Amino acid sequence: MRVGVPKEIKIREYRVGLTPISVRELVVHGHQVLVETQAGVGAGYRDEHYIAAGATIIATARDVFDQADMVVKVKEPLPAEIAMLRDGQTLFTYLHLAADKQQTEGLMASGCTAIAYETVTDRLGGLPLLAPMSEVAGRMAVQVGAHCLEKEQGGRGMLLGGIPGVAVADVVVIGGGTVGANAARMAMGLEARVTVLDKSIPRLRELELQYGKTLNTIYSTVGALEHYLARADLVICAVLAPGAAAPKVVTREMVKGMLPGSVIVDVAIDQGGASETSRPTTHDDPTYVVDDVIHYCVTNMPGAVPRTSTQGLCNATLPFVTALADKGWRQALKDDPHLAAGLNVHQGAITYQAVANDLNLAYRPLSDVL
Repeated sequence: MRVGVPKEIKIREYRVGLTPISVRELVVHGHQVLVETQAGVGAGYRDEHYIAAGATIIATARDVFDQADMVVKVKEPLPAEIAMLRDGQTLFTYLHLAADKQQTEGLMASGCTAIAYETVTDRLGGLPLLAPMSEVAGRMAVQVGAHCLEKEQGGRGMLLGGIPGVAVADVVVIGGGTVGANAARMAMGLEARVTVLDKSIPRLRELELQYGKTLNTIYSTVGALEHYLARADLVICAVLAPGAAAPKVVTREMVKGMLPGSVIVDVAIDQGGASETSRPTTHDDPTYVVDDVIHYCVTNMPGAVPRTSTQGLCNATLPFVTALADKGWRQALKDDPHLAAGLNVHQGAITYQAVANDLNLAYRPLSDVL
């Protein structure tokens, strides 16, 4: 199979779909890998690294898309990339379709088979291709939140861990999954006072067993959110509804009740955001202010640390990329129900129920496709 890796074109996106090590694995399996020139340079991989691994360097994205049977990316395709997809081609990348009807309709019109990293599952019910980027985003959320709290950035002028004789900052994490747990870990490491809210008692119990009473675990209700947000210095939105739009758990009224100069980092923005006041931003212009509260809503946070992010992502995706290349998408999905859960669009049809529901589009069951 011809596997294509175009350069990412989203603003300040430096990750790349395959590392040279991943390319080497595919070449050993007998596949041809086509890499757009300079595709990996932002993550520290030069063209000669890919050539040494057995890849063919291609001059333009158009040539990659024209020649590849399967395109492997990182971020969702932008309109210029969607226009290059074709009927019968496989796309394997993050999609986050539930919050993006334009992209969804573009993929449907292309006739491609689009498999989303974020809805591939594992035998324990986890999301193995979302997990590494969730780990990065959760840890980064505390870094960027602490930066935004600095007075020069418009924040309250708070140091997360305080100093002797001075109160530490209050960090509130909404959602106790992978993002939330990593954010809580980082915030506690900086000696902030940390509260995690979640609707899963078993998950809260796991977090308490892991971190003890140094972590405040609270069952999430409207009243609890109102109480803790009103005194928070930093709020990290880490809620997730797999494949679906993120629930708006933070209302405009809650934001109005927050402290002036406090910060919201909405990691759920890829799925539409968990706050009613959230809107997508970029690394070029990452923040804005609503009701004196700073909002950081960058949709590709891990893109700021592309070396770490690319390696972590490719470690997770490589077995699935290899299976798709070895067997073709149809047989690979038949053989692996967890990979099959990643199929979101096929030849003009939506094949993931949550996406169809959120966008009010017709749904075609996976069983019909396979």
